[in-house]
Amino acid sequence: MSVRLTAHGTAGPGLHETVLGKVCRMAQPAERRGNYLLLLDEPFAPGGPKPDLSGYAGVVAGFGLPATLRASCGVPLVDGVTPLDHLRDEDVVALHPNGLVRTHFRVGSAHNFLFATARCNSYCLMCSQPPQRADDTARLREHLRLLELIDPATEQLGITGGEPTLLKDGLLLIVRRAKEQLPGTALHILSNGRLFYYGSFARELAAIGHPDLMIGVPLYSPLDAEHDYVVQEAGAFDQTVVGLQNLGRFGVPVEIRVVVHRQTFSRLRELGEFIYRNFAFVAQVVFMGLERTGFAVSNFADLWIDPWEYRKELGAATTFLALRGVEVGIYNLPLCLVPQELWRFCRRSISDWKNEYLPVCETCAVRRLCGGFFSSALPRALSQHILPIVSEPMSVGAVQTRSAG
Repeated sequence: MSVRLTAHGTAGPGLHETVLGKVCRMAQPAERRGNYLLLLDEPFAPGGPKPDLSGYAGVVAGFGLPATLRASCGVPLVDGVTPLDHLRDEDVVALHPNGLVRTHFRVGSAHNFLFATARCNSYCLMCSQPPQRADDTARLREHLRLLELIDPATEQLGITGGEPTLLKDGLLLIVRRAKEQLPGTALHILSNGRLFYYGSFARELAAIGHPDLMIGVPLYSPLDAEHDYVVQEAGAFDQTVVGLQNLGRFGVPVEIRVVVHRQTFSRLRELGEFIYRNFAFVAQVVFMGLERTGFAVSNFADLWIDPWEYRKELGAATTFLALRGVEVGIYNLPLCLVPQELWRFCRRSISDWKNEYLPVCETCAVRRLCGGFFSSALPRALSQHILPIVSEPMSVGAVQTRSAG
C-alpha cells in the first residue's frame, strides 16, 4: 500500500499563511511549543478540561472544535481532519489556509524529499512532475523552515522539482543550511545539470563543502539530437555535458540517471561507453524504469516498451560499466522483468508513498526483495511477463532501498 501524505479539514480564522511544525500528541513544555503542531485525535469529554493550546505553532484536530474555542484559541488550526492515523509524532506537517494538511517529512522513512520548485527549464517527454510557472519566494522560506524541523538523525534527504538549480542562490542557501542543521544527513539533488554549464555555479556549490552531497543528472543518449529530443530543448545536451564536467572538475559527486523507454533503450550500450570515456569521475550510473504519470501519460505511445524487450540492452550497458569498476544501479523495475544475473544491481527505489504490488506478487518468493511498481502503473502493469518467482535463487544479491526521488 502507498503511504498517505495529505488530509483535509477546515482552516480556522487565524490560519492566513502556510504553517510548518512537528506533530505531537502529548503536551509540550512552553519553550518547545513554537516548533510543534498539537494533534488532537479525540473530542473533549463533556464538561472536561480543555487543553492549553497557547504557544503552539498550530493545532490539528480530527473533529470539529467548539465554535468558541475555534474563535479564541489564538493559534493557527485545521479541524475536522480525517484521517489522522498516518501521522506520527515528530513528522513535519504543513497547515495550509485552504484546510490542506500536507506531510513534508516522515520519521523513519528513507524517501523524504524537499520539493524545491515547480519550475523547470526542460520539458521532458516523460516528466513525472510537469513544470509550472511559480513564485518561489514563499516556498524558499518554507524549505529553510523545514530544515530547522527535520530530525538531525535523518540518514538522507532528497531535493527535487521541477529544476532545483532555478532557485540559483536559493539552492546554495538550502545546501548551506542543510549542512548547518543536518550535518549527518546525506543530501541528494535531482537536477538536469544544465545550469552547471556556468562553472561559477558549480564552483560555488562545491565551496559550501557539504560532507555528503550528490547531484543526480539525467543523460539519455550519446547523441546530442536524441538527448535534446527527449528533454524537448535544443542545446540541452551540450549544456548538460559541460555541466557534468564542471561538477566533476570542482569535486561535486555525480550520479548519472537514464530513464529507459522506447526513445532511449536502443543505445544503452553506447551510452554506457560514452559515460565511461567522458565522465571518469562519476560516482554511479542508474538505469530507471518509466513512471507512468505526468507527461508520460500523454506521450505513452511514443515511450512505452515492455522492460522485458530491452533486457538485452540493459544487460549490455550494466555489465559494460560494472566490469570497468563503475557503480551501477537498476531502479523502478520489478525483479521478474530483469534477468537474474542483473538482480544484484536492482534497488528498491520507488518511494513508499507511490509504491504498490499486484495480487500476483503475493505468492512470489522474492517479493521482500522486489521494488514492485509505481501506483500510477496500476491496475494494469503493462507487461505479460509479470509472474511470481517460484523459488528464491541461491544468490540473489544485495537488493537495497534507494530513493529514486
